[in-house]
Amino acid sequence: MTGHHCWGYGQDDGPSEWYKSYPIAQGDRQSPIDIESTKAVYDPHLKPLTISYELSTSLSISNNGHSVMVEFEDADDKTVVKGGPLEGSYRLKQFHFHWGKKHSQGSEHTVDGKSFPGELHLVHWNAKKYATFGEAAAAPDGLAVIGVFLETGKELGHMNRLTDAFYMVKFKGTKAQFRSFNPKCLLPFSLDYWTYPGSLTTPPLNESVTWIVMKEPIRISEKQLEKFRTLLFTSEEDQKIQMVDNFRPPQPLKERTVRASFKA
Repeated sequence: MTGHHCWGYGQDDGPSEWYKSYPIAQGDRQSPIDIESTKAVYDPHLKPLTISYELSTSLSISNNGHSVMVEFEDADDKTVVKGGPLEGSYRLKQFHFHWGKKHSQGSEHTVDGKSFPGELHLVHWNAKKYATFGEAAAAPDGLAVIGVFLETGKELGHMNRLTDAFYMVKFKGTKAQFRSFNPKCLLPFSLDYWTYPGSLTTPPLNESVTWIVMKEPIRISEKQLEKFRTLLFTSEEDQKIQMVDNFRPPQPLKERTVRASFKA
């Protein structure tokens, strides 16, 4: 692998090769992980999660060559998550997805060895303590990412607004305006969660993330999931490579404990 930005999900530049440019890939708090539900420790001191997305200001939708992402205005505390395992509030910066080519894979986290067809990541940063997202992304308590599993079932109406915009960002490096989308509609009904200290799941793989993985998946239709697979890893001038299987497999738990906000 040459150069710091030549990573991907292919044979030669995929997750098993990342450590060559990003040695932290073999660190002690890497993500994702397999969550063994019986080994998760119920912690009665964990607060309920408070997700305040009412005034959220989405800006754009884009294809960065690794995923599809929606970015938010994060100049103030309009869109925050607090409570749960977090000290203070964390501002929403962006959300993006990971998905598979076939139904049996796609998520990054797994539960008792089971993969889901997809996973949503809502990325927040600690703006109370750090001046910029970049600074927060390098700090051990800088980021909080909410992970939501995608399962197939009946259509999720709110998801159409998103998947209907995918044609505008089919190619790597494309971006389109995407205003007033409230990501609250992508959260499950139950806010029960697992939490553990981890990392970004893409290079630079910084160990700066408090993970909050929701127990309950959201359901989208097979047709909606198919829309994700119409996106491309490649730019308009390149030979087309379908954007699928853009997930990192589970990493060793090492000395970490997964805590649960609910009794098993």
